[in-house]
Amino acid sequence: MGLFDNIGTPVSTNAPQQSGNRTVDVTFARLPENFAEFAALPQAALANPFDTAALTVLALCFYPQDKDASIQMLGLLKGPQPLSAYEQQFLRDRFSAADYVPRSYFVGATPNNDYKPAEPYTVKVSENPYSYQEQGYAKLYLQSGGADSPRAVTLRLAKDGKWYLWEQFLLAGIRQPESSNPWA
Repeated sequence: MGLFDNIGTPVSTNAPQQSGNRTVDVTFARLPENFAEFAALPQAALANPFDTAALTVLALCFYPQDKDASIQMLGLLKGPQPLSAYEQQFLRDRFSAADYVPRSYFVGATPNNDYKPAEPYTVKVSENPYSYQEQGYAKLYLQSGGADSPRAVTLRLAKDGKWYLWEQFLLAGIRQPESSNPWA
C-alpha cells in the first residue's frame, strides 16, 4: 500500500491549550489522493497553527506524484500570500534530488525503513517558549526521522482567524534511505 492509497480522514487532532514546551500529534487515518480531498480535511480549516504545520507535510509529500496538486495544496495553506516563483523553483530543486524528505516527518519513518511511515499517519508538531514571540506568528518545529534536530515552520494568523503557512524549512537534507545509501 502506497503513501497516498487512502483518503485523508483524521483520527485525532489535539488542539493547542497554551504555549510552552508542548508537542501536538496531528493524526490522519488515511491520506488525500488529490486537492479536493486535501481541502476537505478538517485540518484544512486552518483553525490552529499545529494543523497548518501538519498539512504542510502532506502537501510536500504530494509533490513527487503530482507537482501541480502539491502547489495547489501549498497555495491553500499560504492563503492571502501566494506561492512565489522563487518558492516554486525551490521545490523543483529540492525534489530533483530527494523525494523522501517530506515523508520523514511522519512518525515511524526512518532511514532504516526507507522513510515508510507508520499508520495511522501522525505528524508531531512542537512548540517551545519562544514559539509566539512575534504577535500574529507561530514558529513551530517538526522532527524528521532522518535529522538530528527539528525543523521550523512559521505560521501567520490572518484577520480571518486562520493560521496560514508563512515559511517552511522542512526540505533541508537528511540521511539517505538505507536502500540508496552505499555506506549503510
